Amino acid sequence: QVQLVESGGGLVQAGGSLRLSCAAPGSIFSIYAMGWYRQAPGKQRELVALITPGRTTTYADSVRGRFTISRDNAKNTVYLQMNSLKPEDTAVYYCKVVAGTGYWGQGTQVTVSS
Repeated sequence: QVQLVESGGGLVQAGGSLRLSCAAPGSIFSIYAMGWYRQAPGKQRELVALITPGRTTTYADSVRGRFTISRDNAKNTVYLQMNSLKPEDTAVYYCKVVAGTGYWGQGTQVTVSS
């Protein structure tokens, strides 16, 4: 069983910032890419950002330039820094280990008010 511990969600006004964190087992974290996904009410879950062990990053077009994904190998933690937040960013954000079919966190709610 792989447990991912997510934190950092909350309520913020448009234009504000939040930082999400996701801690993973070291044996998993050191080998696989880590990603952040989100799912808004009535919408499909979508990729927000991904980072490889070599720190190559991928972003959804909707967040590129506003969000930054990073990883701290010493802490076995991946972060998602979210700046210039928009109401459209409101969703449950999920951490994922990109391994086989993947391992998912339980999600953390991000709500952006207009």
